[in-house]
Amino acid sequence: MHPLAWLYARQGVVTLGLERIRALLRRLGNPQEAYPVALVGGTNGKGTVARVLAAILEEAGLKVGLYTSPHLVDFRERLAVGGEPVSQDQLHRLLEEVRPHAEAVGASFFEATTALALLHFARQGVEFAVLEVGLGGRLDATNAAEPMLSIVTNIGHDHLEVLGPTLRDVAREKAGIFRPGVPALTAARGEGLWELRAQAAALETPLWVLGEAFALGEVAPSSRGLAFTLFLRGEERRFHTPLLGPHQAENLALAAVGGRLLGAGWEAVAGGLARATHPGRLERIPLEGKELLLDGAHNPEGAWALREALGFHGLLPAALVLAFTRGKDLAAMAEALRGLGPVVLTRYHSPRSEDPRALLPLFPGALVEEEPLRAVERALALEGRAVVAGSLYLVGEVLRGLKGLPPEERWQ
Repeated sequence: MHPLAWLYARQGVVTLGLERIRALLRRLGNPQEAYPVALVGGTNGKGTVARVLAAILEEAGLKVGLYTSPHLVDFRERLAVGGEPVSQDQLHRLLEEVRPHAEAVGASFFEATTALALLHFARQGVEFAVLEVGLGGRLDATNAAEPMLSIVTNIGHDHLEVLGPTLRDVAREKAGIFRPGVPALTAARGEGLWELRAQAAALETPLWVLGEAFALGEVAPSSRGLAFTLFLRGEERRFHTPLLGPHQAENLALAAVGGRLLGAGWEAVAGGLARATHPGRLERIPLEGKELLLDGAHNPEGAWALREALGFHGLLPAALVLAFTRGKDLAAMAEALRGLGPVVLTRYHSPRSEDPRALLPLFPGALVEEEPLRAVERALALEGRAVVAGSLYLVGEVLRGLKGLPPEERWQ
C-alpha cells in the first residue's frame, strides 16, 4: 500500500475545530512551540503571501519552514524547508510516527497533514515557520500554533456554505488567527474590513491596513513580470517580481511589510520579491511553439483578477480550458471569464468536479472534452495561447499529465 494511502483515505470530510489537532500535537510533544510562526489566511492570495514572506525571511538569513495547500503535483510540496520539499524518506518516517496518534484522536486529512508539517519543521530545526491557513481561520488546524504575525489577505465569496452566509461572517472566521497585542496585516476592503477592524479592536490587535499604515504606488507590467512602489513609514521603495497580475501587488505588499515587521531589511525584501515564484498562479509554460498559462482562479474574485491580469500583460487573445468545483458560484465565475476567447470545458479527477456538460448554458458554443490534456490540445489548436483555470485541482492534473503522471483523485 502507498504510504500516503491511509492519509488520503481521510479526505472528503471538512471537520473544523481545534480539539483534535491540539490533542494530536500534544501526543507529538507540541512541535509548534519550537519556533516562531506567522499565520497567513484570507480568501485569495494567501499562498502567494506565504511563499513570498518565506522567501524574504530566507533572504534575511533564516532557516524557514513553509506549509502550503493544496499541492499541485506531489504531496511533498506542502512541507518545505529552505525552499526544498520534504524528501520521500523523511515523509515516510513522519507518516509512521504521526499515523497511530492521528488515528487515535480521529484527525482529518488536513489536521494530520498540519501535524506532519509542524513536526517536520521542529525536526529540521527551522528558525521560523510560515503557515498558510487552510479554511477560515478560527477553527482551522493551523490556528493551533501561536503566531507572532497574522495576515488576512482579503475577504471574498468562497466557502460561504461553511464560513458564511455573509462576508462579515467570513471575516469573523478569518480574524480568528488574530491574537492580543500581536500585529496583523490586511488588504481587505468594505464590510470584510469593517469586521476585521471590530475583531482586532476587541482583541487589542494592532491592525495594519493597506491604504492606511502602508500603501501601493504605481503598479506596472515589466519585462520580468511586475513592478510596484511601496510606501511604508515615510519610505518609498520600488520592487520587481516575476509574478504576473496587478492583483499580486497587494499580496506582495503584505509579504514585504510582514517581512519588515519580522526584522528583515529592505535588501532581503527586494531579494525575496525578485525570486518569488508561485506555481499554478499565472504560470507560463512554453509548449510546442505555443504557450500554456496555468491559473488556480477558483472563485469570482479570482476569476475577475485573472481576466484583468490577462489584459494587463497583453496575454489576449487566448483559449480557455475550464473545470469548476461543485457548489461554487459558477454563474459569477462564468461572467468573469466569458468573452476572452474560445472555451473548452473539462473536468478534473474527483467527484467534486462539475460535469462539463452542465456548464454549457454558462458558456454558449463551448467545446466539451472530458480529459484535461486533450482539452489543452484542442484549446491550443484554436489559439496560440491557452489558459487553464477554474480549479487548482485542474491545474495540478494538467501539470501531472505534462510530466507523464497519472491523475490523482483530489478532495483537499
